[in-house]
Amino acid sequence: MSRPLTAAASMTLLVGCATVNPRPAFDDMRKTVAERSRLDPEWSRTSEETSAAEEAVTKLLAAPLTVDAAVQIALLNNPTLQATFEEIGISQADLAQAARVENPEISGFVRFPSEGTGSNTEFSLVQNVFDIFLQPLRKKVAAAELEQTKLRVANEVLALAGEVREAFFTLQARQQLVSRLTVIRDLTETAADFARKQYDAGTINELELESRTVIHRESKVEVVVAEAEVRADRERLNRLLGLWGPRTVWSVEDRLPEIPDAEIPLAGLERVAVTNRQDLQAARWGVDLVGRALALRRKTRFFPIGIHLGVNTEKDVGGERVTGSEIALQLPIFDTGKASIARLDAEHRRAQRQLEALAVNARSEVREERDRMLAARDLALYYGRVLLPQRARILDLTLRHYNAMFKGAYDLLQAKEAEVEAEKAYLDSWRNYWIARARLERALGGSLPAEPNVATAAGREGR
Repeated sequence: MSRPLTAAASMTLLVGCATVNPRPAFDDMRKTVAERSRLDPEWSRTSEETSAAEEAVTKLLAAPLTVDAAVQIALLNNPTLQATFEEIGISQADLAQAARVENPEISGFVRFPSEGTGSNTEFSLVQNVFDIFLQPLRKKVAAAELEQTKLRVANEVLALAGEVREAFFTLQARQQLVSRLTVIRDLTETAADFARKQYDAGTINELELESRTVIHRESKVEVVVAEAEVRADRERLNRLLGLWGPRTVWSVEDRLPEIPDAEIPLAGLERVAVTNRQDLQAARWGVDLVGRALALRRKTRFFPIGIHLGVNTEKDVGGERVTGSEIALQLPIFDTGKASIARLDAEHRRAQRQLEALAVNARSEVREERDRMLAARDLALYYGRVLLPQRARILDLTLRHYNAMFKGAYDLLQAKEAEVEAEKAYLDSWRNYWIARARLERALGGSLPAEPNVATAAGREGR
């Protein structure tokens, strides 16, 4: 009976060196993210790493933020993401624990006779040898759970990057909108002042005066509302970047990035999403994990949960010692494992259906965001190349007619207002393009293909 105990001790020594350091697992996750999105997340686990991250954030905040700088700050400084990274540490610790067998158990007691002297002592040392045989299987399951965790965390990194991009483009567009609304407010103020002078001179009636005045007051309200939305957009970005206190005093570049002349390749995007998305890969691991657990439970249905082997020694009151082997096991009489198998079977089917639903949704999201991006691109290009130049031409012609005294001041102001309104619509479609592009990247599980599809872009722009 000493052989099982010797084997247990040897196994304990061998698995005792299983690492609990999660850094290699995190580096694998970071490599996966970098390959798909060119992002570089950092996990601050020590005071030195935290100081380095804070220094990098401070440096990035010193200049007007670009969208890439904002994303990098979030990957360095977002506390929720840093908390998510700890899931890798938890899974790595679970793997290290799964690589270890149960500790041996020692028990004993002392009995004293009712008459006479001496004592009766008994000691037992047992080890669950069944756990030793299960240890390789348990370790494989824990390793698979770690892989699933790395994919899930990588998906959270990409999700945060997408949120930051969307919030950044929204803020940029809103700031540009405020400047456009300010121009409209100034124009309506000029029109209202001019109407007041005309009313005082008796050339217009009170209805026309009130009409011009209320337009100006409404434009002032629009500016105030837009400025409040800018502040809200900044706070949303502050939360995503993990900034507070003096660090919330930052600026962003004034204009949205220009829409590229040629569009990205659009063929095969659904296939890219199904292949690359980390949440889909994590779901596949989930199906595999439940399948393994179900197969193992079916094979070991009538096996005892534990088989304890060991040595028992007893010394009676006369000083004589008796030593022998000891075995303890649980008999599958009342619980035959039928319920647990049914549960695992249901969980396996559920995991399969969830994977199917996720794949269907991923394909749909790609198509939806692709179409939304192309529609916003077409609209923005149409505004930029057709409507805005036409509005500018109308304004120029109105100015010439005004100088020739064929048009009045109101006609000139209305032409300018129409031009600014067209620019607002152009700005909305411009913003929507970049937001849809960021969402499409999120739906694909990484960055968009780098090579532009010139034929597709040229065909759409020629409409």
